[in-house]
Amino acid sequence: MDDTLYTVAQVRAIEAGARAQLAPGTLMRRAGEAAARYALELLGGRRDLPVLLLAGPGNNGGDALEMAAVLADTGIDATVLFPPGQRELSEEAADAHARARAGTVGFIDMLPPDGEWGLVVDGLFGIGLARALEGEYRDLAALLADMRCPVLALDVPSGLDADTGMPVGPDGIAVRATHTITFLADKPGLHTADGRDHAGLVRVEALGIDPATLPEPAARLDSRAVFARCLQARRHGSHKGSYGDVAVIGGAEGMLGAPLLAARAALYAGAGRVFAAMLGPHPGVDSVQPEIMFRTAAELAFGSRTLVLGPGMGGSAEAMRLLAQALDSTNALVLDADALNLLAASPELMARLARRGAGAVLTPHPLEAARLLGVTAATIQADRLAAARSLAERTGAVVVLKGSGTLVGRPDGTLLVNPTGNPGLATGGSGDVLAGLCGALLAQGWPAWEAAAGAVWIHGAAADWLVEQGIGPIGMTAGELPAAVRAVLNRLVREAGAGRP
Repeated sequence: MDDTLYTVAQVRAIEAGARAQLAPGTLMRRAGEAAARYALELLGGRRDLPVLLLAGPGNNGGDALEMAAVLADTGIDATVLFPPGQRELSEEAADAHARARAGTVGFIDMLPPDGEWGLVVDGLFGIGLARALEGEYRDLAALLADMRCPVLALDVPSGLDADTGMPVGPDGIAVRATHTITFLADKPGLHTADGRDHAGLVRVEALGIDPATLPEPAARLDSRAVFARCLQARRHGSHKGSYGDVAVIGGAEGMLGAPLLAARAALYAGAGRVFAAMLGPHPGVDSVQPEIMFRTAAELAFGSRTLVLGPGMGGSAEAMRLLAQALDSTNALVLDADALNLLAASPELMARLARRGAGAVLTPHPLEAARLLGVTAATIQADRLAAARSLAERTGAVVVLKGSGTLVGRPDGTLLVNPTGNPGLATGGSGDVLAGLCGALLAQGWPAWEAAAGAVWIHGAAADWLVEQGIGPIGMTAGELPAAVRAVLNRLVREAGAGRP
């Protein structure tokens, strides 16, 4: 599967280049034909189920009209809701309108209250929408949420910003589709922020454009290919020292659970030895995982261990001292939770992070990212890609901006958008598991970029695996993730077949 993602500006340039080489209307006809083929798949090949197509005033509406004509030619009962009073159609859309009118396509100007459809197609607006949906278009978008059949969006769900994954406009809404067929190239907004909820399953249709002619993408989807070279089968002659040490530093008084979750995740992800270094009182042994070795944070020798700082760490002077010591070290670091809040509160520590040179991975959620950048969480969510790039550039670290469609960015501007995971991860402690998993991969020799990309992908895949087993998404707990991480990681190594002893 192609993993490239392009901005609206890039897609417009791709489209302009294609139009210059093709006969007028070619791209619209190809889009309509591709969408009609997909519709037949969604209908299970049945031609006795009626299809309703909502056609807007622009080229997106033209795609819907072309699709309606093709469906009608195959025997489908296709009806187009073509709201009256729309502005004059483009020449290509007018031609598509004429073709639909010349066939058996039916036309209506309002949604029937008792209509029963096998499929509804959203062809109201594409990537050209510059303001929030208004009037009858806003009403139609809201009504689609109550449809009991699949909803297929053409190019992007109407009202969704294809760059950011947020509804267009300060008070905007967007169509919630079950499926999206997106044209020419995939768009980042379909995979992050609110995009996954609105786009549903995404299919990319290149419309015959040669991939070799496309520019450098704005981002890519995270995939196992990013970290495949790090997936190595274990050798019989290895020992615990072969797989590195992880020390999780946190656990201020009353916050023991977070570092324990991180430590268990590091253990299940294959670290050779795992230490839990606590700022507050600790039990001395984890009765669930006695392999974890407890220390007080003050007595922990960093050595060459990978350090995971922040889970339950608190904001004390001792926590600040430990973070400063870690930033001055050459140890591989994962900075999460309270470590990020301490960074945000100290320009000096931020400067040390930017200067340190050794590998570091930051794993903020949107509010933590907002504190680090001195903005609001709403600003972060309004353009997650820009936020991840800015934070990676400012800190010199690999940044994992958590959320739906987690982003992984590095200082040179390279971005990944993660496609794995589900709403079961919206539970306390899942971020601690991610931090411990990332620390374990770093300890096993994975470079920071691959460790971050791999941890994010595996973390999401573990949640997906649990759902496949009937565990969640409702009621999934962070404590269930480490064993699922182990299952996914071992499966990946087997499937890679790399580094066999």
